[in-house]
Amino acid sequence: MMNKLSLTGLLALVVRRDLLLAMRRRADVLTTLVFFVMVVSLFPLGVGVGQGPEAQMLTKIAPGVVWVAALLASMLSLGRMFSADYLDGTLEQMLLAPQSLPVLVLGKILAHWMTSGLPLVLMAPVLGLQFNLPSGQLGVLVLGLVLGTPVLSMLGAVGAALTLGLRGGGVLVSLLVLPLCIPVLIFGAGAVEAVASGMDYVAHLKLLAAIAVAATVLTPWVTAQALRISME
Repeated sequence: MMNKLSLTGLLALVVRRDLLLAMRRRADVLTTLVFFVMVVSLFPLGVGVGQGPEAQMLTKIAPGVVWVAALLASMLSLGRMFSADYLDGTLEQMLLAPQSLPVLVLGKILAHWMTSGLPLVLMAPVLGLQFNLPSGQLGVLVLGLVLGTPVLSMLGAVGAALTLGLRGGGVLVSLLVLPLCIPVLIFGAGAVEAVASGMDYVAHLKLLAAIAVAATVLTPWVTAQALRISME
């Protein structure tokens, strides 16, 4: 049956499987979202909410705070992307299957984003109101997160594959992935700051989109090779 699946059908099958497994572990999904909400919400409380300089400071730091919190939240769930399949032997079967391993990996990355990145995108407009962000800046922030959070999952998949089965792999994933995510943070936060300055923000979003396309093409193949190396 699986030999007759098209690449699209195979991708949909992997996404559906991982989403079903994620729904059985709702606590893991909620942990990422709660961490994101708590980190972003603590900054307005620490700086103070008002209509004076504090409010202006909050608005200025909002893009960076939201993006850094999204990156840190995504790091929490990277270790679970392949670990469960590794422990129960499913990953070994995937490596031996006749289907395209990069497509299988892409399906797992997409499912990871839908359970960890997408909730952050949906929650960002509500959290942005705490920083007194105007609607224009909120819209660009959300659009940037839509383009950038999948890249965080794709880059994280490479790190998770390289550190699979290693003791202290979570720390190693952070060390490998965080430097690679810096351009995403710069362009994502820069787009919102460009709106606030009255400058053109489209260039930042185009660069984010270009990074997302390049990551979509390259990271599934790189992750597949990293999984083969880790399983040897």
